[in-house]
Amino acid sequence: MLRAAAMGTGALLGLGVNGADRGVRALGVATVVLLLVDPGLASAFGFALSVLATAGILLLAPTWRDALAQWLPRPLAEAVAVPAAAQLACTPVVAAISGQVSLVAVVANLLAAPAVGPATVLGLLGGVVTLVIPPVGRVLGWGAGWCVAWIVEVATRGAALPTTAVSWGSGPLALAALTVMCLVAAAVAPHLLGRRSTGLGCCVLMVTAVLVRVPTPGWPPSGWLMVACDVGQGDGLALATGRPHTAVVIDAGPDPRLMKRCLDGLGVTRVPLAVLTHFHADHVDGLPGVLAGRRVGTIWVSRLRDPPDGVALVRGVADGAGVPVVEAPYAETLRVGDLTLEPVWPLPDSPTVGPGDGSTANNASVVLLARLDGVTFFLGGDIEPEGQATLAADLPSLHVDVLKVPHHGSRYQDLPFLESLRSRLAVISVGADNDYGHPAPETVSGLAATGEHVLRTDHDGSIAVVMRGDGRLAAVTSR
Repeated sequence: MLRAAAMGTGALLGLGVNGADRGVRALGVATVVLLLVDPGLASAFGFALSVLATAGILLLAPTWRDALAQWLPRPLAEAVAVPAAAQLACTPVVAAISGQVSLVAVVANLLAAPAVGPATVLGLLGGVVTLVIPPVGRVLGWGAGWCVAWIVEVATRGAALPTTAVSWGSGPLALAALTVMCLVAAAVAPHLLGRRSTGLGCCVLMVTAVLVRVPTPGWPPSGWLMVACDVGQGDGLALATGRPHTAVVIDAGPDPRLMKRCLDGLGVTRVPLAVLTHFHADHVDGLPGVLAGRRVGTIWVSRLRDPPDGVALVRGVADGAGVPVVEAPYAETLRVGDLTLEPVWPLPDSPTVGPGDGSTANNASVVLLARLDGVTFFLGGDIEPEGQATLAADLPSLHVDVLKVPHHGSRYQDLPFLESLRSRLAVISVGADNDYGHPAPETVSGLAATGEHVLRTDHDGSIAVVMRGDGRLAAVTSR
């Protein structure tokens, strides 16, 4: 609260008459005092962002506002200049934290800003008045709730836009380049914003950037066979079928928005079969993104109906879309266009009800062998060492070309079995900075030691497996 008040006071001073000098002095004093009170703030990203946002408002916003005010009403010019200046100042630090540069932040802040003040004031008054006159306090709280609901709606809608952010490296060179770009933008912005033609062009560009997907050069590669979508901490795969705009989807990741974006980018409009290897959230919660705008034929699922929340989600989403859900068959070959699929796990006599622990559900994952254009894929869901050991005994001479490493590359692997597959390419679907320690260094190093090319979505983005013209298997990444 003290930090917010100090930064807010500095920003307000900066937007007043002769405010730049007073505001900068106030910001400097507030920063020093807060660091003396709590030295731990020196290493807190939140504090750095607060200081940078306030500095942007103090040093950039007045000039930008005055430039925009030459052709816009002054209140509107200020409403645009303040969030834009704050966002530009924070961009390098945000990129260092998230590895992304936001494209939607300015528009979202502009839309949400009118509700922030009323939400704060009504919420505070509601809390105080409730102690004396509860009915009146509840009315004030109801008003604060509506304001907060608007902010939440803006955030939700903004996150669903086609291009909310672009990936950016978080290494020293990438951040240095981004910082230089921000400094150049800060310098040239007043000249661009001061003229109606270029100012309108900048505004249109800003809005268009979040409404139209930014193309990634060379992505998707033509003739892709499999794509491991960058869906964060989870699995979401697409297998080509040889038919235009048609793919089989294996798992749906944890986020419908990310799964939809990946499939849209691949041009997939028809999914004859979707396979959900097991019911954990990081494999099924993105199912609405698979169904959105696509014709889906059938959904295969694991025999083990656990955990219940995942089962209920899949059933509800599938029923709502009229898509049948059936247990994946065992050791039966299905052909979809040029693609053949053979489920080799779980066994037909495996249980359908589990104790609710994560390992049991993981070991009940649907494991598939897929073959396309002479390339064999091993798709192991989250199967753990016990299941892998059984597969090793049942399929002693199995060799594949591409290995989707089970369970996001965790340390719970039967490495001798995975190594015995002799794959040329190992793909790990995993989220950046996840809390599970995935992928485990020993898993990555163990696979790499066999000569496999190991790729991971947290570093490489979406990963496409392709066959080169000379018959070589290769991978193309979106980053």
